[in-house]
Amino acid sequence: MKQESFSDMEYGCRKKKTKREEFLEIMDEIIPWDELVSLIVPHYPSGRRGRPPIEIETMLRMYLLQCWFTLSDEGVEEAIYDSYAMRKFMGIHFLEQDVPDATTLLHFRHLLEDKGIGRLFFDAINRCLERAGRIMRGGAIVDATLISAPSSTKNAEKKRDPETHSVKKGNQWHFGMKCHTGVDAGSGFVHTVEATAANVHDVTVAAKLLREDDAVVYGDSAYLGIEKPYQPPAGPAAKGFRQCHWLGAVY
Repeated sequence: MKQESFSDMEYGCRKKKTKREEFLEIMDEIIPWDELVSLIVPHYPSGRRGRPPIEIETMLRMYLLQCWFTLSDEGVEEAIYDSYAMRKFMGIHFLEQDVPDATTLLHFRHLLEDKGIGRLFFDAINRCLERAGRIMRGGAIVDATLISAPSSTKNAEKKRDPETHSVKKGNQWHFGMKCHTGVDAGSGFVHTVEATAANVHDVTVAAKLLREDDAVVYGDSAYLGIEKPYQPPAGPAAKGFRQCHWLGAVY
């Protein structure tokens, strides 16, 4: 156990914790750090040559902070220096080490993306949230967000990404992809994520965002008709069929 610094003792005398600090303490407790680190070890530099690499768990914690608080590489580096709650979550003592810089985080993030480890993290954290009773069951909130992508063909392959497409929303055209999310209605935690081209309609992906026991679904007008794919089939196949109920728009 590390020795407390003067700032730790000072912050320990506070009468109230921030929601950010409470959230990070919960995540620090329930996340299986050893399991996540073991997924990265086979792909991480060994440090036999050049400068010794930063510990995997330190980089992993920084990466998760970036994901949870939607920060850029530079933004999360500055936030850790600025926020006691984030520094505490990172386990960094400024007398002993600095926060990893944005470039180091960039290389770490690209490593996770290239090896497809991000999805494994997502599934592992969701399992831990369920075991800890942080995710409820019975209802889900579904929504989709457009993710812009460059439409230029000035690249090595001289063409656009085949997974992207154009779509018109309101009076404006967008090019890129669409992120479809299923959120636990009780806790607000995201339990399912699906990515499609931007022109894929929200309601067509809704079935992939629902869990087996989600009897109630909340969504905006893009999900009108969501109940149609869930009409019980005729005959013996109807046994055990899960039917969802459309309750209208949520804003």
